[in-house]
Amino acid sequence: MSRRFVPQEVTAEFRDRAVLVGLDLGRGEWPIEESLAELGRLAETAGAQVVATLSQRLDRPNPRTFIGAGKAEEVAEAAQCEDATLVLFDDDLTPSQQANVEALLPGVKVLDRTALILDIFALHATSMEGKLQVELAQMEYLLPRLRGLWRHFEQAAAAAGGKRGIGTRGPGETQLETDRRLARRRIAHVRRELKRVGAERDLQRSARRGSGVFRVALVGYTNAGKSTLLNALTGAGAFTMDLLFATLDSTTRRYELPEGREVTLTDTVGFIHKLPHGLVESFKSTLDEVREADLLLHVVDASHPQVKAHMHAVREVLGELGAAARPLVLVFNKTDLADPGAVAALQRRHPDALFISAVTGDGIAGLVTRIADEAARGSIRVEAVVPYTRGDLVMLAHERTQILTEEHTPDGTRLVLRAPAGVAERFSEFAVGAGEADAVNDPDA
Repeated sequence: MSRRFVPQEVTAEFRDRAVLVGLDLGRGEWPIEESLAELGRLAETAGAQVVATLSQRLDRPNPRTFIGAGKAEEVAEAAQCEDATLVLFDDDLTPSQQANVEALLPGVKVLDRTALILDIFALHATSMEGKLQVELAQMEYLLPRLRGLWRHFEQAAAAAGGKRGIGTRGPGETQLETDRRLARRRIAHVRRELKRVGAERDLQRSARRGSGVFRVALVGYTNAGKSTLLNALTGAGAFTMDLLFATLDSTTRRYELPEGREVTLTDTVGFIHKLPHGLVESFKSTLDEVREADLLLHVVDASHPQVKAHMHAVREVLGELGAAARPLVLVFNKTDLADPGAVAALQRRHPDALFISAVTGDGIAGLVTRIADEAARGSIRVEAVVPYTRGDLVMLAHERTQILTEEHTPDGTRLVLRAPAGVAERFSEFAVGAGEADAVNDPDA
């Protein structure tokens, strides 16, 4: 009988013993060894102990068991020899493939990469929105697999010759139909809840957009050091650990640039190779922070051997989100752990990129300068004499603009500043001169 895998907390008393299985199709940027190594890290993040790894080279997946029949038997033998409780496939299995493999592995859980990632997300989700998003993705993943989970039930319609008469949709329906109906009902409920929670997030995002604050979003591959960078810049106290998907819930913090202007920095969920499409769909409300940001900081782990593939995976997800055209600065992190020769090669290949270590602080000052330059790009130069009765505007200038000069005169506070168009309009009543959109950063321009 196929057993449903219910995510549970990892305890010191029990750890799944996992056999990893990969299929090498001979295409793509990822060598099978690197892909399986990442699957191993995912397994460890979920609390499992990897006890064996097997792979096979095929031109195409086997439609019955994903891997070849002989290799499937080899996997079964390895699971038995290693006393494994879990077999993890590095790709998605169809419901029928999963059922066929499970038939060869009685008493052993069989999961594909998507199910494993969903389990990790369930383990790490902390906010209501994050938990709802994970549940939605899990339910949508589970729905087409219900037949395999309940294949031990007899079809009630068999006795009726396959007909569906009056009354068969009630207590007489099959367990499979009942579960499908309950799953669809739950999916609809979670979608409604997400819409309600998303509306609150939209209000917060709309308020930030209307305030004229320059919005920066940190994006990148999971475990690239985005949360560590956010902490280094703002002291946000965001959770950091050497785990995949340690951060699921977006964290937004205000940060004051050296010139006095405030910007917001948002840490987002990390991306990954073979990121399940359903997760992107489920987390779209959270990832709207990426699509609406004024600037993306693409944080890359410079010490990882798959740097190029990591960057490609992130670009793919940004394209899926409709954020590929957003202004972007490439930030190579963990230079303190990277080979100097590899860093030099990256610098030649990406001359406009920044190279930092969020842990040691190396390069952070240059990153802050770059953020300030990007925030000033396209801003409007305004000169205004603000009456002393409008202290709120002077405060706004200090929080939302780059102040070039400030002088107290008999008529009020004379300000020369650069500001986004929306903020500059707030000073139009008292403007004595305004410039065009900045193309350069010369304060005397």
